[in-house]
Amino acid sequence: MTHTDLSGLLIGTATAAVQIEGGDTGNQWHAFAEQPGRIVDGSTPTPATDHWNRWREDTDLMAELGLQVYRLGIEWSRIEPQPDRIDETAVARYRDELTAVRAAGIRPLVTLHHFSHPIWFEERGGWAGPDAAETFVRHARRMVDLFGDLVDEWVTINEPNVFATGGYLFGEFPPGRTNAWPQIRTVLYAMARGHCLAYRAIHEAQPHARVGVAHHLRGFDPLNPRNPVHRLLARSNAYLFQGAITEAMFGGRFPAVLGPQPADVDPGSHYDFLGINYYTRTAVSRIDDGRFPDVPVNDLDWEIHPRGLIDVARWLHDRYPGPIWVTENGTADRDDAFRARFIADHLSVMVDSGLPFERYYHWCFVDNWEWAEGHTAKFGIVDLDVATMQRRVRRSGEFLSRAIAAGAITEELRAEFLADSRYRRG
Repeated sequence: MTHTDLSGLLIGTATAAVQIEGGDTGNQWHAFAEQPGRIVDGSTPTPATDHWNRWREDTDLMAELGLQVYRLGIEWSRIEPQPDRIDETAVARYRDELTAVRAAGIRPLVTLHHFSHPIWFEERGGWAGPDAAETFVRHARRMVDLFGDLVDEWVTINEPNVFATGGYLFGEFPPGRTNAWPQIRTVLYAMARGHCLAYRAIHEAQPHARVGVAHHLRGFDPLNPRNPVHRLLARSNAYLFQGAITEAMFGGRFPAVLGPQPADVDPGSHYDFLGINYYTRTAVSRIDDGRFPDVPVNDLDWEIHPRGLIDVARWLHDRYPGPIWVTENGTADRDDAFRARFIADHLSVMVDSGLPFERYYHWCFVDNWEWAEGHTAKFGIVDLDVATMQRRVRRSGEFLSRAIAAGAITEELRAEFLADSRYRRG
C-alpha cells in the first residue's frame, strides 16, 4: 500500500444543468428526449434530479463532504428563453445558488454550453446555423454581465467533438443525424470560432478571469499494434476526433480539415487552463469506438484505463503548456463496487505523473440523467432514488470526502475502502 499526497489538488465534482435541474422544456435536449426510442429507458430530463428545487440540499451536502470546487452549468434556455428576452427570475435563482456555493467555501466553475441550448437557437440551425458563433459570443458576454461578480472561472464549451459526432455522426444526440459529415465540419468550425471569440470577449469584460474548454480526450490505440492499417486508423481517428479541434480551440490555428482561418481569430493561446474530460480509450480497427478484449470495464462496457489520462494529458501539455484541470472523470458503477478504486487510481497516476495537475472534478455528484442512457447509468458518489428524489451518500462518496479531509489517500483509507474492491473484466 502507498500514501498518495493530494495537497496540490483542489477536488470536487462536475455537473451539467440539463442532467440535474429538471423542469426546463425550452432546450433542444428535452424535445429530443420526447421522441420515442431516443433514450434507453424512455425518460426525459424532467425531473432529472430536481436540483432546480433541491439546490440548497445539494449545496449543503457538498459542503458536508468537504468538496473544494464545483463545476456547474447555467442553462442558456433558462436565462434567454426567447431571443433577447432575459428571465430575471432564473437569473436570481442562479445567483442565489452561486452565492450559497461560495459561502460554503466551494469555488464555482461555470460552463456556458454543455450540450444543450435553447430551442430557438436550434431552430436557427444550432451550431450549424449561419450566425452560431456570434450568437454564442453575445450569450457569453451577457453571462459575465449577469454573474461576473460571483464567477471568474469559465468553461465556454463542453466536449465539442462529442457534441458534433453524437448529433451528426451517430445520431445519439440532437438533432439525431447520422453520417452528416459536412455538418460535423460546420459545427466544429463554429464551436471553435465561438470559443476563441468568447475567450477574448470574457477577458475584455473580466481581465482576471480564467477561461478554457472542457475537452474530451481519449487514447486511440491500434487493436493490433502489428497491423499497419490499425496503426494508421488510430492516428487518423485521433486527429479527426480531437487533434484538429484542439489546434483550433487551444491554439487559434484552424487546420484545413475544419475550414479556413477565420479573419477574426488570430493564432495564439486561447486558454488559461487545460480542461480535460477523460473516461476511457478506444481500440482502433476501423472508424468506430472499439474496445480491447479482457480488460477492466464499467457498467457501460467502457475500458477502465487510468494510465490513459496521463497519456492524453502529456500529449496536450506538450503542445499547449499550462495548468491541467481534469474537468470530468468518472465511471458508471450501479453497485458502487469499484468507484472508490477508480477515483483512487486516477488521482494516484495524476500525482505521480509530474504534470501540473491543479484540479480534479469527479463526474458526478448525485446520479444524474445521463443523456441517451437516461437514468440507467449511475455515475454519482451520491445515490439518487428516482421515485422519491432522496439522496444517499455512497461509500465512494465517503472515501472521496475523507481523502479530501486528509489531503491524501492514506494507507488507512486504502485498507478500509479499496482492499476488497476489484474491477470486473470484459
